[in-house]
Amino acid sequence: MIDENARVPGVYVDLEELIALEQRGRHVSFLPKQPVHSLLSGRFASRMRGRGLNFEEIRDYRPGDDVRSIDWKVTARLQKPHVRVFNEERDRQALLVVDQRLSMFFGSRLAMKSVTAAQAAAIGAWRVLGVGDRVGAIVFNDNDLAEIRARRSRATVLQILSTIVAQNQALSVGRGLVTAPIMLNTALQHAERRALHDATIIVISDFDGADDVTRKMIGALTRHNDVVAVLVHDPLQSDLPASAAMTVTDGELQIQLEVGRDSVRQSIMLATQERLRGVFAWTHELGVPVLPLSAAEEIVPQLRHLFGAMPARHGRGRGQPQTEAALG
Repeated sequence: MIDENARVPGVYVDLEELIALEQRGRHVSFLPKQPVHSLLSGRFASRMRGRGLNFEEIRDYRPGDDVRSIDWKVTARLQKPHVRVFNEERDRQALLVVDQRLSMFFGSRLAMKSVTAAQAAAIGAWRVLGVGDRVGAIVFNDNDLAEIRARRSRATVLQILSTIVAQNQALSVGRGLVTAPIMLNTALQHAERRALHDATIIVISDFDGADDVTRKMIGALTRHNDVVAVLVHDPLQSDLPASAAMTVTDGELQIQLEVGRDSVRQSIMLATQERLRGVFAWTHELGVPVLPLSAAEEIVPQLRHLFGAMPARHGRGRGQPQTEAALG
């Protein structure tokens, strides 16, 4: 029997909704169009390019080198022939790490954070497949963790989405679930084993429970991979109302949080703000782009704002991106 609450928009997702995002996601570019000093510039913007020819180095001309590869500007400056060397980029793997813990089961306006995370993962999975790269996932909640091996197939994307839906629809405030912040680090440990090098790792979470161990693990992942942190948040959690109580519901059961007392409200707000600051600091400390995604707004317009509109597909010269890689 299908749970009627699973059909409530914004509370839960279903497979049809996530499949439909394949079409909506086509209007979102995962190739950032940002100024050179922005968050997404530099290493992130240049390396995450999909397959094609990737510039490697300029070196002295050697007998047998193709004369068409001579860099005439460098040759003129150094008064000695030099060539530009390219290598062929290998097939890339994208790994989605998707949080469906009880801490994600919160939403004040449009959707639960868990729903926003599911939608972001779906758009990311479809875009990776659309550019011809392999996509896999680690989907986790407070009790369990599911791994889907990276493959380049529609069946794999559907397996990822079905896993997300199953964990999403299991969320409820009345089913005896117990929060387990440590599962975030457990998921990252599995990601480290899955993505040994040259992978694109997209962590979609509210990062509840993130600590110094989390930071070290993210740092370790960045040594050989490109990592993006998609920080799902709800504005109410960092700006609680001064009312006597706030009702929280999953569409069936309700509980009340007493946030009228200043001490209670301030402690919740400070804890949330401290967690957000800690994650955002990864940008400067680790070079990891941290992309804020609000559960109170439509997801596609937010992604358009973060990454820019889909660029026109004009001819590209050698050394320019050949495809749009996952979240890059």
